[in-house]
Amino acid sequence: MRTVSGLFLCIMLLQSPGDRAKTVIENDRVAVWDVSDPATALSFDAVVVSLSGGAAFLSKGATPSTAGRSMVINLKDHPSGPIANTTGYPLAFPRPGSRKILENEKVIVWDYTWSPGVATPMHFHDKDVVVVYLDDGELRSTSLDGNVVTNPFKFGMVTFNRGNRTHTETLVRGKQRAIITELK
Repeated sequence: MRTVSGLFLCIMLLQSPGDRAKTVIENDRVAVWDVSDPATALSFDAVVVSLSGGAAFLSKGATPSTAGRSMVINLKDHPSGPIANTTGYPLAFPRPGSRKILENEKVIVWDYTWSPGVATPMHFHDKDVVVVYLDDGELRSTSLDGNVVTNPFKFGMVTFNRGNRTHTETLVRGKQRAIITELK
């Protein structure tokens, strides 16, 4: 009986984010965990984004080595591929001021800082993205049809945005930097 219970516990540890992890996003593409302590072995390939601004790709079965609070973006086996850009606008990335952190067959990860009052070029998102915000600030998004939405983002917030969007963004309050993971 102990062997079966011990085996069951081992299997559960390999599938769960751990006692000190909180699921912040769950959908068909990703499961994002807010992790404060080193996590258990990953059941998916993942991107680990440190709230100090770094990012690393880890293969399924690896154990993240986190120091401080991090977001673990588990990449589910549901690739969608890029969406054809028929808008005539440039892709969201690369864009001026962005820095590519890593790229492989599953993701492209960017580090981007918005400049106060400076709109990004109008751009098209051909991929779904997970955005981890590293500062407190408000971003105003303006779509092609002129619809304007202002969103406050706080340090440590995470969003998931589907591809097939065209817009521009302007930092209207505070400051903002993000690690942006494009899903292939």
